Amino acid sequence: MNKCEEIRLISGVNPLKCMKCGKCSASCPSYNEMDIKPHQFVSYVVSGNIEALLSSKSAEKCLACFACIERCPRGVEPGKLVDAARQLLVRQRNQSLLTPDEIPALLDEETPQQLLMAAFRKYRR
Repeated sequence: MNKCEEIRLISGVNPLKCMKCGKCSASCPSYNEMDIKPHQFVSYVVSGNIEALLSSKSAEKCLACFACIERCPRGVEPGKLVDAARQLLVRQRNQSLLTPDEIPALLDEETPQQLLMAAFRKYRR
C-alpha cells in the first residue's frame, strides 16, 4: 500500500469530492502558519504528492480544531486528512505516543481546554 492510500485509509475520507472552494482554508485558525493550506492538502493527497506533505510543517501546525470539517460543503473533512498524515509521520519516526497517565504532568492551570482536546486528538493514536 502506498502512502497516499494509507492516508485515505487512516482518515476514512474521500478527497476526490473536493471542489477546491477554499472554505476549509478560510476557516483555519492556523492558516498563516501553514505552508500547505487545508484545501491544498486535499489536492496533494489526490495528486499523490505525499512526500511534500510529509516534509511540510502543516501537519504539525494544524490545531485539530476541525473548523475546516465544519465549513466543507462537500463533506471532504480535510482535517482528518491532515490528522492521518500526522499519524503516518509519527509511525515513520517510531515515536512513542502519549498515554493518558503522562498528560497531567504536562499541564498547568492556564492551559485552555481547546488546546487539551486538540493535543489529545493529535497524540492519542
